[in-house]
Amino acid sequence: MGNTFCLFCGCIEQSYVAVVERWGRFERVAQPGFNLFNPFAGEFIAGLLSTRLSSLDVRIETKTKDNVFVQLDCSIQYRVIKENADDAFYELQNPQEQIQAYVFDVARALVPRMNLDELFEQKSDVAKAVLEELEKVMGAYGYNIEHILMVDIIPDPSVRKAMNEINAAQRMQLASVYKGESEKVLHVKKAEAEAEGKYLGGVGVARQRQAITDGLRENILDFSQKVEGTSAKEVMDLIMITQYFDTIKELGNSSKNTTIFIPHGPGHVRDIGEQIRNGMMEAATAQAIIE
Repeated sequence: MGNTFCLFCGCIEQSYVAVVERWGRFERVAQPGFNLFNPFAGEFIAGLLSTRLSSLDVRIETKTKDNVFVQLDCSIQYRVIKENADDAFYELQNPQEQIQAYVFDVARALVPRMNLDELFEQKSDVAKAVLEELEKVMGAYGYNIEHILMVDIIPDPSVRKAMNEINAAQRMQLASVYKGESEKVLHVKKAEAEAEGKYLGGVGVARQRQAITDGLRENILDFSQKVEGTSAKEVMDLIMITQYFDTIKELGNSSKNTTIFIPHGPGHVRDIGEQIRNGMMEAATAQAIIE
């Protein structure tokens, strides 16, 4: 429908108020709805004011304490106070410029006290300080400041590039630390596994030799009991000779074409028997130490 007026009356929309003058002097504020006017008494509509929430975007360029130039994007949301609509109508010719000037003043006084990192961390404090100052000043002119949003903080492009490079370097350094720690753990675990494997291998060899010793002992005792007049040494020599010839036979039957030169003769068999006996005695001693 819109705001409609005639000579004696008018209809004002819900989101507007009208300033009524009488003979050029402020008379009253006409509220939304149907209103009567007396033109013969000098009443007329001087103007209309919207009571809707308005938004003003402001970009401020300033520098921080560490000499970094930044741009602050602010969004100020404000509205006319119905009860003080006459102040808003008569006191300020351009309220947007007035609000912008106060935002510039407060921001440029506060931001140079902060470093760039502090500005990013405390941007809500900057918005709060601007809000408090604007509420105090603009309230006297019939305007209420609803909200101030610090939309964005934009450093100089070279500073942003440097910040990104610093961040990337820090992350690479952290990744190198984690990689080094993982490699360290891998090497430690590998060394522990090798040590455990060698230990278990040694235990297995010792047990194998102990089993061979136990088997030979049983064979010697069994042979001595069945064949009277034989000593343990003679039985042991016989077993050693038998195993010696079995070994030569296995080497001869091997499918691989490998030539092995070994000393052979009656005396060498006795020497091999003594070496085997000594090895078995050492194995038994080692097994006793382990247990």
